[in-house]
Amino acid sequence: MKDTAVKPRRLQSYLEGAWRAGTGEGRPVYNAATGQIHALIGTEGLDFKAALEWGRRVGGPALRKQTIHERALMLKAIGLKLMEMKEEFYLENFATGATRKDGWIDIDGGIGTMLTFSSKARLELPNAKLITEGPVERLSRDGSFVAQHVLSPMEGVAVHINAFNFPIWGMLEKIAPSLIAGMPCIVKPASQTAYLTELVVRRMLETGLLPEGALQLVTGSAGDLLDHVSEQDVVTFTGSAGTGRMLKATPAIVQNSVRFTMEADSLNASVLGDDAEPGTPEFDLFVKEVAREMTVKAGQKCTAIRRAIVPSRFEDAVIEQLSARLAKTAIGLPDGEGVQMGALVSRKDRDGVREKIREIAADCEIVSGDPENVTLVSGDAGQGAFMAPVLMRARDPMSADAAHGIEAFGPVATVMGYQDADEAVALARKGRGSLVSSLFTNDRDIARDVVTGLAPYHGRVLIGNRGSAKTSTGHGSPLAPLVHGGPGRAGGGEEMGGIRGVKHFMQRTAIQGTPEMLSAVTGQWVDGAPAQSDGHPFRKSLAELRIGDQVVTKSREVTQEDVEHFAHFTGDTFYAHMNSDAAKANPFFEDRVAHGYLIASFAAGLFVDPEPGPVLANYGVDNLRFLTPVYFGDSLQVRLTCKEINPRANGDYGEVRWDCRVSNQKDEVVAQYDVLTLVAKTWPQAA
Repeated sequence: MKDTAVKPRRLQSYLEGAWRAGTGEGRPVYNAATGQIHALIGTEGLDFKAALEWGRRVGGPALRKQTIHERALMLKAIGLKLMEMKEEFYLENFATGATRKDGWIDIDGGIGTMLTFSSKARLELPNAKLITEGPVERLSRDGSFVAQHVLSPMEGVAVHINAFNFPIWGMLEKIAPSLIAGMPCIVKPASQTAYLTELVVRRMLETGLLPEGALQLVTGSAGDLLDHVSEQDVVTFTGSAGTGRMLKATPAIVQNSVRFTMEADSLNASVLGDDAEPGTPEFDLFVKEVAREMTVKAGQKCTAIRRAIVPSRFEDAVIEQLSARLAKTAIGLPDGEGVQMGALVSRKDRDGVREKIREIAADCEIVSGDPENVTLVSGDAGQGAFMAPVLMRARDPMSADAAHGIEAFGPVATVMGYQDADEAVALARKGRGSLVSSLFTNDRDIARDVVTGLAPYHGRVLIGNRGSAKTSTGHGSPLAPLVHGGPGRAGGGEEMGGIRGVKHFMQRTAIQGTPEMLSAVTGQWVDGAPAQSDGHPFRKSLAELRIGDQVVTKSREVTQEDVEHFAHFTGDTFYAHMNSDAAKANPFFEDRVAHGYLIASFAAGLFVDPEPGPVLANYGVDNLRFLTPVYFGDSLQVRLTCKEINPRANGDYGEVRWDCRVSNQKDEVVAQYDVLTLVAKTWPQAA
């Protein structure tokens, strides 16, 4: 490798606004592929209590001054800067033992995840400091007492304790939703690869885009950090179940009911459907996926396939083809030409995997690969943490407790035969909760039966077949919009999942009161709150528009001619609109009724101001409901009220949500919905 002669650098922690090294020389961290000392690490003498207080006192208020969109745009700007610098990260990545292809998951994947969170936050959340959730709940018959759930940022620090296998992605997928939610972060990477995390944090801080106190870093032991967490803090952990349980039992976490999310051991399974016989696309996809998951990052992925569950009649064919594919894997220095699999993260980890294989061998036999010997295309097997992929076979899968209970965190998987779909599901469930499972089938019935059996025990289930072969991201790829986590042995936690991940760092509160008071708190108009009518609100730019601006329109009668014209013009000649006898036979109608969409169209005609103005476009309606039938001769009137104003942080327009209430001559609500428009921030006054 190219950096073996470089003098080891002393890693530092970034705490209380400064880079700080622990006392002493630090302990060595080794290059996974060469065995040479790559960095020195240590946190002795650092004040973690003060770091937490700094985050709460400085970082939290600075983030909470910003709106959600401003925080999301900040992350977008940082992500784009990191993309420009990523070649530096790829060079450092080789020291972890990962090839460039493996590093792509961590580096580009991590930055891409942060950018995805930024985009989703701006698309799905308001440009506000408080999020309303769900509808307003009416608590009294007359509407004078109502409630609304809201989400507000926790006022502590999000402490993220991460695993060694993804030093960049593991950090960015956690801090992105935390920062968008408005919580400052302290990141504690695993020591084996902390040098890569430290480099990325340095570059992030150098952009000057993060508020002071928003991001801190601990490189080395976390010491007494968790002894000082409070009820407003959040702790996330990725690593072994034993360590996770120990941390979760920290007295301060227990006593203060600190939110604790854990992602731990996961004996993920992949199932080959009974229809996927040798020669089918699904069989080939399965073999390719298992081999890939065994060798990407040398099998050191929390989502890697550990158990390959296959129909017993295909077992020999699977082992034969999988063994042949694994035997062709070129292993060596991660930056070497043609290398497909690099080293495990350390020789200690490699030795640990070998020990786990010996334990699993109590119930299984090795059918491919030698855990003690490896053939390299480059590098030194005595110095680097290299290991050949090892494929095992369970002699009696249902009683192979070791194979279902021990995770060899490396290039190791066990083939298990099953007789029918129920047994396949039962075998997968013996993992007692996993992050992910997959099923390769082209049979809809098999997909339904197996997936519904897998779902309660897994955080994610992938169905692979010929239809998605070219587009599927695969078994082992957590994606920002999807939840990452799993029940039972997998830790019982949940990360990412799009905006769900942001809400993990916010407090859900039910606010009760009068519509007026509720509207004042949430910044959204609530039916029953004061409204004002001082000119048509469509004539107002965002600079002039106020929550509660309202227009009540004139009335319009609905005639038989209107309904029949609409029916023939649109082609919607549904019997309830055109046939009196058929309509009367319908238990919901007394006679022919107007089309719901005719009502919505007439409503628009009543409330729209036709002249050019600050309203730029209508981009949809939400929650449209038709509540009372409209008959010939009924009159429609619209009350349109400005409900929510959501200015774009980086644009010259914003989104406005309008409460649209359509009523008849009896003041019965016939239709209720939200109208969504784009409105200019400023607009010249009409002549």
